[in-house]
Amino acid sequence: MPASTLPFTMVEYERRLTKVRAAMQEWEVDVLFVEDPSNMAWLTGYDGWSFYVHQGVLVFLDEDPIWWGRLQDANGAIRTCWMDDDRASGYADYFVQAKDCHPMEDLAAILTRKGYANKRIGVELDNYYFSAKAFLTLQKELPNANFVDATALVNWQRGVKSDEEILFMRRAARISEKIIDGILERIEPGVKKHELVAEIYADAVRGVDDSWGDYPAIVPLLPSGSDAAAPHLTWSWTSFEKGEATFFEISGCYRRYHAPFCRTVFLGKPPQHLVDAEKALVDGLHAGLDAARPGNCAGDVSRALHAELAKGGIERSARCGYPIGISYPPDWGERTISFRDNDNTELQAGMTFHFMPGLWMKDWGMEITESILVREGAAAECLCNRPRKMFVKD
Repeated sequence: MPASTLPFTMVEYERRLTKVRAAMQEWEVDVLFVEDPSNMAWLTGYDGWSFYVHQGVLVFLDEDPIWWGRLQDANGAIRTCWMDDDRASGYADYFVQAKDCHPMEDLAAILTRKGYANKRIGVELDNYYFSAKAFLTLQKELPNANFVDATALVNWQRGVKSDEEILFMRRAARISEKIIDGILERIEPGVKKHELVAEIYADAVRGVDDSWGDYPAIVPLLPSGSDAAAPHLTWSWTSFEKGEATFFEISGCYRRYHAPFCRTVFLGKPPQHLVDAEKALVDGLHAGLDAARPGNCAGDVSRALHAELAKGGIERSARCGYPIGISYPPDWGERTISFRDNDNTELQAGMTFHFMPGLWMKDWGMEITESILVREGAAAECLCNRPRKMFVKD
């Protein structure tokens, strides 16, 4: 029987499958193999820590999808997917990390049995979870197939969120607020970083009220002082020190949906260059939020931000935002639209982004960010509700 505890209604899953099938026809894809666990979950409900082995979902134009993966994980598919049990297909364990065979041989056999050996098969070529060896094996086993690069075909269908998805993201945002509140309460000079991270994880997993916390797609990031010039450092045994700024990049996660949220804390009296940067960054955030409206494009948000930063003498060239929603490690972005000057993608109501204009300079860094919802007739809504500033603790 299909899973009885699906996170979404069947109407929602049918909506998603209809969108993907329409895109497949537009791309002239006969069958689509989806390896990205975020896309797998979005389409079928599958949720398990099994993405370290080969797995995926086969999407057809005229029949229910098939979940495919390691045989022992098929039980997880039966318990989390909306399809009937016979739509879960597991390969034998001797395929796992073997030298003389590969799981894609099993997938190729399924596609052959179903008549797709000489069809157009879409695969997510540029994806964390699909290896070069996997693709080469499929090519060898299906020499008459025409493989189509279907990277991000599903991702693009995820851009406009349903009301059900937005509800989950709001719950994730409440968890993000709880994490930031806990950081502000606990951070002091002398506190060990790993001790604070332990509390971050506790708050993240306990969640808020009935909204329990799931594991986020990215671990907490919290570099201090000159290390804050590097955006992706994690934590160590060292202590927070007076006279240093630390930015915290975290996200609450509810049923795999994220609401990333970053704030900077300075212990002591901040130097003037950080105070000036804070003002320019906050002004830029306000301008970008106002530009994030339906009908404008992603580049409008970037240009609005960078114009305000330039007034403060800050030059910044990196993108300043990306779409968010459902995700698995190692990334909570959807890997489609970017808030950068040359991205002309039109914004639509219901799109959600991490508006992320981090400042990473030569010897200092600052992050003040928002997860936002594009809406009709108004500036973008911030999903989290905490002061937009650099926090100072004496």
